[in-house]
Amino acid sequence: MEYIIELLDKNGLIMAFLVTGILVYFSEGISVRLTNKKLPGSAIAIFLGLVIAYIGGVLTNGKSGIADIPGLSGFKVMGGPMFRDFAIVSTAMGASFAVIKKTGSVGILSLFLGVIFSFVAGVGIAYAMGIHDAASLATIGAGACTFVVGPVTGTAVGASSDIIAISIAAGVVKSILVTIGTPFIAPYIGLNNPKSAMIFGGLIGTTSGTAAGLAATDPKLVPYGAMTATFYTGLGCLMCPSVLYFALKAIL
Repeated sequence: MEYIIELLDKNGLIMAFLVTGILVYFSEGISVRLTNKKLPGSAIAIFLGLVIAYIGGVLTNGKSGIADIPGLSGFKVMGGPMFRDFAIVSTAMGASFAVIKKTGSVGILSLFLGVIFSFVAGVGIAYAMGIHDAASLATIGAGACTFVVGPVTGTAVGASSDIIAISIAAGVVKSILVTIGTPFIAPYIGLNNPKSAMIFGGLIGTTSGTAAGLAATDPKLVPYGAMTATFYTGLGCLMCPSVLYFALKAIL
């Protein structure tokens, strides 16, 4: 048994991809057989991944989660920033620059509106729940943009670790809701062409949720929505801990 665990740890990244592949395959089976593809397999995979991550955290007393389980150490690399950034950049490879230029000022406007609306919504909910200091409100508002912008903002403005954790949770919930909801609302909002996909990505953000939702709607739209959603994350990391934070601080 020790030899097997040692072998798995030496080939940790391969094992991580294998486990992830099995999880995705299993999720697609659930999507087809139990929901008739009404619930995207990617959404099911994300949910199961969160459950497994939670169980891993419980088993390891909240340290590094599933990566601390013997034989699964490869998830430290697979879940790290290198593969995350590679996945984000690779989504843009199938986009047509000619189509991107056609979006024009509307696409840029969607980015600013998306970040501001999400930030204000997050701040409003946090304020209603009894959180009234500017740093905490800004961090949770940023988390409502994406689970990447939340911790970046929290670190910049000096928010507590508990508040940063809440901001990450808010971003994860948003990502799951976007993943699940996109295929259902797509017919009603005209989400069936590259231009609308770019505007959608700019308004919603959350690259992982937008990419998964568009993949379940029409895989050809993924590069366009994911590209503006990536810009959304960058814009949020710039605006939330600076302009929006100081504006919020002035209001309070």
